[in-house]
Amino acid sequence: MLLLLGMNACVQKYYGSRLESSCDLQTSAASCSLSCRPLPRSVTDALSLVHPEVTKRFFGCGLPFPAKLEGCRVLDLGSGSGRDSYAFSKLVGSSGHVTGVDMTEELITASRQYIEYHQKKFGYEEPNVSFVQGYMEKLSEAGIQSDSMDVLLSNCVVCLCPDKRAVLQQAYNVLKEGGELYFSDMYASKVVPDDMKKDPVLWGEGMGGAQFWQDFISLARSVGFSTPHLVSASKIVIYNCDLKAKAGDISYASGTYRLFKLPKSPLVSEATVTYKGTVAEFPDQLDFDSSHCFKKDVAVKVNGEMAAILQSSRFSSDFKIQTSDKPESSSESTPQYCHLNPFLLADKLGSSVKQCSKTKK
Repeated sequence: MLLLLGMNACVQKYYGSRLESSCDLQTSAASCSLSCRPLPRSVTDALSLVHPEVTKRFFGCGLPFPAKLEGCRVLDLGSGSGRDSYAFSKLVGSSGHVTGVDMTEELITASRQYIEYHQKKFGYEEPNVSFVQGYMEKLSEAGIQSDSMDVLLSNCVVCLCPDKRAVLQQAYNVLKEGGELYFSDMYASKVVPDDMKKDPVLWGEGMGGAQFWQDFISLARSVGFSTPHLVSASKIVIYNCDLKAKAGDISYASGTYRLFKLPKSPLVSEATVTYKGTVAEFPDQLDFDSSHCFKKDVAVKVNGEMAAILQSSRFSSDFKIQTSDKPESSSESTPQYCHLNPFLLADKLGSSVKQCSKTKK
């Protein structure tokens, strides 16, 4: 417990007072994530409308903006300066609501200053965004009710939390059935040793607390989530030569995954699904992740878990789903998750690690 409190205090100090802007970070984490497809116009427009002072103190590592957020109740885990929360508040519309939660008092105070600004900017009669101070590991104590959220979003903060299991379990608890956790984070190419976890700068940069990507897959499934789906990834460049030396042979990547809270009913073995072309801005095809691209009116076979995701989530009305009566076999061998490796996807997308180019103190 003392270790958890100590690391949380380290992060609060690092992001609350030490870093003035994303330029002060010592890795490329704040600008590194590559999407499989260009961002939709609605997302780029929403980001462009966020107040410059809010954007200045953005420290995320990806672009966690899934489709079809209109009318959703969204929780932004580790909302920081509020950049993503305000962009989400534009995307959910006046009928939706966004709650940003962050443990750092300075960032919560700063983000609250721009609620009225964005309300007027977006033309809403009432604010549709709020910010609460609290811990991702203790969402219930922050006033977030169980089974209350449609979508949870997060941008490079889980790596800053010592207790990943608690974060994922709390996220699972507050999601409605069929709800989604869609988030970007830093991942390590192997298990990070304990001595790196004790370094305050390595921890503050996300390097000390980054999970080995395979451990994340196992942990997510163990708390009840569906198998994560990898959306995008890119390699992370370490600018500071001292930090690079401390990392040794460990590489880092930014990865965006989406995972769902599925009904408890047994999965079918497979299904045939047909995209109707009804998701806004995706009339011809919907790129669900790096492995699934659904073209309008083209029937494709998917496994039982993907069928359950499409059938129980906010995308249910956008697909025609024909399920098999045959239940999923429980005697299958241990699944292989190579297609979920963010390092392989980063290589495929053309992202490459650059040499250490500058040193910061």
